[in-house]
Amino acid sequence: MMRGLFVRELTLASRNLSEQVNSLWFFLTVIVLFPLAIGPDMVMLARIAPGVCWVAALLAMLLTMGGLFQDDWRDGSLDQLRLLPIPLSVIVLVKIVVNWLVTGLPLLLLSPIVGLLLGMSVKNTGLLFLTLLVGTPTLSLLAAPCAALTVSLRRGGVLLSLLVLPMIIPVLILAVGAIGRYEMGYPVGSQLSFMGAILTASLTISPFMTAAALRIHAS
Repeated sequence: MMRGLFVRELTLASRNLSEQVNSLWFFLTVIVLFPLAIGPDMVMLARIAPGVCWVAALLAMLLTMGGLFQDDWRDGSLDQLRLLPIPLSVIVLVKIVVNWLVTGLPLLLLSPIVGLLLGMSVKNTGLLFLTLLVGTPTLSLLAAPCAALTVSLRRGGVLLSLLVLPMIIPVLILAVGAIGRYEMGYPVGSQLSFMGAILTASLTISPFMTAAALRIHAS
């Protein structure tokens, strides 16, 4: 049953491949525009590169989070999924994982290349990859309840962004701060531990909150 649900979500995601491509294109566009605006100062560019990559990745992922449940809501599939002998929270978690695989994972794989192109050192690029590995799933988990709350709105993307961005700011600060401290030679274990704690808490709470929000809309 779980395998069939996972395959279903992957199939639906592949049919909406244009959304994932648009997200990836947005990420690359932001990365390309920043050097053009800053100029040829590679020292300054390398200094702001972690923040640029993180902000671009977060905004790119938000482009697809609005449609996490909308298609199932509009065609009635969400009501059918609720009838399955699987907890709704588990179904929600599968949808979040698939969304991250088709949206967050490509951004994650591109991040080392982007970091090097922006003048970051190999070590800093590796840490950027690590922070995105922890931070992008956290974004998906934090955005899921907000996507469920706005599922019935035709243009809920702006509201979704307003709800999600305040919650993801601590992760952004920790990630960029960790790279900055690492560049100066300071330990970054505490920042990474806090990011891991936020991911763990989100993974524990988010599926249940999202399922509760979907039940409220269904009723």
